[in-house]
Amino acid sequence: MTHSDPITPVDAGLPDFRRLPVPDALVWLAEHGEPHDPRTDIDTASLVRRFPHLASVETTDESITGPNGPVPIRLYRDPSASPTGRALVWVHGGAFIGGHLDMPESNWFARELASRGIPVAAVDYTKCLGGVHYPTPSDDVLAAWLHVRDAAGELLGVPPTALALGGASAGGALTAGAVTRLRDAGDKLPDRLVLVYPLLHPNGPAPSAEVDAESPHGQLTMNYAGSTDALADPHVFAGLGHGRDFPPTLVVVCELDELRPSGEIFVATLRAAGSEATLYTEASARHGHIDHPGAEDALRTIAAIADWFGGSA
Repeated sequence: MTHSDPITPVDAGLPDFRRLPVPDALVWLAEHGEPHDPRTDIDTASLVRRFPHLASVETTDESITGPNGPVPIRLYRDPSASPTGRALVWVHGGAFIGGHLDMPESNWFARELASRGIPVAAVDYTKCLGGVHYPTPSDDVLAAWLHVRDAAGELLGVPPTALALGGASAGGALTAGAVTRLRDAGDKLPDRLVLVYPLLHPNGPAPSAEVDAESPHGQLTMNYAGSTDALADPHVFAGLGHGRDFPPTLVVVCELDELRPSGEIFVATLRAAGSEATLYTEASARHGHIDHPGAEDALRTIAAIADWFGGSA
């Protein structure tokens, strides 16, 4: 997706693409790219004005060569912050069809953690548009993880053994799936895993592999998976796996989110398998709350994640 010349639904003579039927939205996004976010206070300059403690966060944009082409990465470090000794590779959400490094769920979130002594490498990935399905976005995330892990000291100032992985919503699916792939390949796992309002089962509201192909949720799930076989694959949906040998995992769910059951069941699966898992429920919050800079529930979630990492809240 390109953001160099953003197009709004109004410009294109269309309603909000998020309100279109899923098949129509997929066609529209593949043709036009992601619409410009109309909010006027979420760009970096506005964020720094609103939150002066973010002024010392430094960023570097990079691009690695992944199996499907370039994978954008943005590094966040705050030289004035007291280091916690841990860093995070972070993957935004967007229903597998949207999202980017400038959205608050990526940019603001990463800046807040970096200001608390937790350097972040934010990762973008190929969207499931124009015939793209799993494993393409998963491959991108895995390639970015391996790149940052192997250069963690240079890029983020921590050893590879202190590097965590995490994501929100679709990014939660991709990062939990990446951990499953790493584990099953016998590779080194992240130090920790943090998942915010994640989708971990094909059917998130009623955690299972059974989806309603006529529902918007089911259509988005199938668009990501790409096949009925993938709906049963724990590399695609980590919640379908046995949960053994996962790193310590924090799962943040929202009280008013229809995907809340997926995160809750995943925590139960990890605990039953002997893996360390912590469930944090954000009261009265809805899905996507950390994409709203300054919202009280978003600030509480960020503080809870920083505290879990050992950073200052």
